[in-house]
Amino acid sequence: MAEAQNIPVGSTTAGSIAVAAESTVATRMSAPPSFDVADFPVPHGREEEWRFTPLERLRGLHDGTAVATGGIRVEVTAPAGVTQETVGREDARVGKAGKPVDRVAAQAYSSFEKASVVTVPKETVLTEPIRIAVHGEGGLAFSHQVIEVGAFAEALVVIDHTGDAVLAANVDYLLGDGAKLTVVSVQDWDDKAVHIAQHNALIGRDATFKSVVVTFGGDVVRLHPRVEYAGTGGEAELLGLYVTDAGQHQEHRLLVDHNQPHCKSNVVYKGALQGDDAHAVWIGDVLIEAAAEGTDTY
Repeated sequence: MAEAQNIPVGSTTAGSIAVAAESTVATRMSAPPSFDVADFPVPHGREEEWRFTPLERLRGLHDGTAVATGGIRVEVTAPAGVTQETVGREDARVGKAGKPVDRVAAQAYSSFEKASVVTVPKETVLTEPIRIAVHGEGGLAFSHQVIEVGAFAEALVVIDHTGDAVLAANVDYLLGDGAKLTVVSVQDWDDKAVHIAQHNALIGRDATFKSVVVTFGGDVVRLHPRVEYAGTGGEAELLGLYVTDAGQHQEHRLLVDHNQPHCKSNVVYKGALQGDDAHAVWIGDVLIEAAAEGTDTY
């Protein structure tokens, strides 16, 4: 069972917030998921998935005019035993967790040059976190990050976003059977940064996934966490905290797709706004498919 709170969106000096929970309308997209950017029409702001987003502030990420200039630096610090690779989009792990669901995510997938894959081998239990530092250097970039945790392995990953950049990204989390993964994604950008990203988690049988999203900085931040299950008994917990200051737009759009029986999910996001034209959007949807008997979701 889920609670839904609906607050109208408006232009107020104290800020505004839009909230929806388990809304069938919010799951309707302008096009089916696809890796091809041509399958998505250019949004005009009237579409359900774009009607709250200030398109004029996306620096061309939504209409194909954005040109990559290599605007980020990524540094990975990992304990012994963890591997890091740079691969092309032909690698079977890239995109395995889910297809892009909007034009910006498809543009990011079509435009990145090399994907970074961080792998925790099966049955490896890490005692130190994997740290991924994404630092903006003033340009525009498209990126794809894959984090793969093998069967019965356990890991904590911290992704820290800082600096100034325009970034469109896809992040894939692949959990093997019985694996446990906690990811903390911190958006602590400078004031002018734009960050649009889709997070895809594919959870194996009896695996446990916890996502913690913390958003403070940036001019526009729009994140789209999504969860699917690859077997029975999987568990997902999506936690979030956002603090929206004057002039900022922060948008979090979540979907948990219960496509397997006897899986669990729990979603809790908390937000605060202050200052003129502070604008936050939170959309939380859960889809329970016919095959998903014994679903436990809140």
